[in-house]
Amino acid sequence: MWPFSPSTTTLACSGLLEGATDWHSHILPGVDDGIKTFDETFDTLRTMKEAGVARVYLTPHIMEDVPNTPCALRQQFDSLCKSTADVADMPELILGAENMLDTVFMGRLTERDLIPISASTPGHADTLLVETSFANPPMGLYEILSDTLKAGYFPMLAHPERYLYMSESDYTRLRREGVMLQLNLPSIAGFYGPQVKQRAIHLLKKGMYDFTGSDTHSLKWYRRLLEAPIPRSLVKHLAPIMSQR
Repeated sequence: MWPFSPSTTTLACSGLLEGATDWHSHILPGVDDGIKTFDETFDTLRTMKEAGVARVYLTPHIMEDVPNTPCALRQQFDSLCKSTADVADMPELILGAENMLDTVFMGRLTERDLIPISASTPGHADTLLVETSFANPPMGLYEILSDTLKAGYFPMLAHPERYLYMSESDYTRLRREGVMLQLNLPSIAGFYGPQVKQRAIHLLKKGMYDFTGSDTHSLKWYRRLLEAPIPRSLVKHLAPIMSQR
C-alpha cells in the first residue's frame, strides 16, 4: 500500500487516463522482453480499458539483440486482433515498434522496412518510436536522426529522461531538429530511481514532452503504475499530452 499524501495522487485517481493514448507498450505477446502470453495481454488490455485508456500502441523492440521483423510482428498483431475481435472492453490497438538506433535500424531505414505508426491516426502516419542505449548514444546520433527525417519519417524518442548521458542542451537540440519526445509515466513515479524522476519532472514542467507511454512489460507492472503516487502538481502538465491521439 502506497502512503497517502495530500500533495500526491495516482494515475488511477487523477482522471488523466480517461480517453488517454498509451504510445509505448510491450504487450504484444511473445515477441520481446514484454508479456509472453495472450491471456496476460487480454488481462492487461482489460485493466487499461477499465482505467480509462482509449487506445494503445503496441511497440515491441526491434534491435540487434531482439531481431524482430516487421512482417513477423504484423502477423502476431493480426493474430491478437482476431483473438480480441469478440472481446468486450478492449482499447483500440495500433501496431508500432520501438526501434533501437543501431545497424539493424539503418538497414531497415534504407529499405523502408519499418513499422510507422498507423495511418488510422491522422497526422502521425510516418512517426517512428526510437530509442538508444541508456549508457551511451550511438555513433552519429544526430546524423541518424537527420537521415530518418530525410527519409520522410518523424522520430519520437522514447523515454529521453532515462538517457543520463544527455544534457538539457541535447533535449533542446532534439526538439529544434524535429524529434518528438515521449515521457515514460513510470519515470515520474520513481520506478527508475530519483535521478530519472527529477529529470522527467524538470522536462515535463518545461513543456519538452509531446506524448506519454506506460512502457508496460507485464500486468503486474501496469497495476503497480496505476497505484503509484505522483505529485499532484504534475496533473496540469500531464493532461495536455496524455490526451494526444
